[in-house]
Amino acid sequence: MTRFSVGDLVYGVARGSYAESAVAHEDKLAVKPTNLSFERAAVVPTSGLIAQRGLLDVGQLQRGQSVLITGASGGVGSYAVQLAKAFGAEVSAVASTGKVDLVRSLGADHVIDYTREDFADGTRRYDLILDIGGNPTLARLRRALTPHGTAVLLGGEQGRGRVTGGFGRTVRAPLLSPFVRQRLAMVTAKENGRDLERLTALIEAGRVTPHIDRSYPLDELQEAMGRLIAGEVGGKIAITI
Repeated sequence: MTRFSVGDLVYGVARGSYAESAVAHEDKLAVKPTNLSFERAAVVPTSGLIAQRGLLDVGQLQRGQSVLITGASGGVGSYAVQLAKAFGAEVSAVASTGKVDLVRSLGADHVIDYTREDFADGTRRYDLILDIGGNPTLARLRRALTPHGTAVLLGGEQGRGRVTGGFGRTVRAPLLSPFVRQRLAMVTAKENGRDLERLTALIEAGRVTPHIDRSYPLDELQEAMGRLIAGEVGGKIAITI
């Protein structure tokens, strides 16, 4: 080990981390933000990293751009809204009726209740779309983009394809992208400590704050995962040891 010393307070990603003890590679860790408890720090890495990667590394977010985030009330979305605002974007966030207030509290400039409004109805067009929801067709996403805008697709989608296994759009997007003016891209997880340090700086500066829906003790993990799978969670859940 070269980056840390015994006793350092760290956070990051490890396999089998729903446990009292876990082993992690040092390249997937960073020093824990000084202004976060262990509970709040634990909900940052996986979702925060992929939101950051989707917006900044793949989406190439620029200050002043208009950004749309679907699935904005979830774990990744709750970070994406805050990150987009932190980097100077005008943020529109898509969420269900019961989570509109949460998304607004995260800093979204505009909130779209998808049960009542269609983000692709032509009212607004966006420079960058981070699609975490997994449902819009590529054609629908393109209708909501500016002529040279970028759509970044994250994760799978509802309705698993026989061949693509629920990743049909994310496979088609980069194949279609060279033939249209708009840029269509996919993002995959990339977990490393250096990227986590970027998040740490934003957290310690008060520009990004983890939102915990509820904390569960380790012996209630099954109940916690059930709520998460059912889509009942706003932001993140934490498992306490």
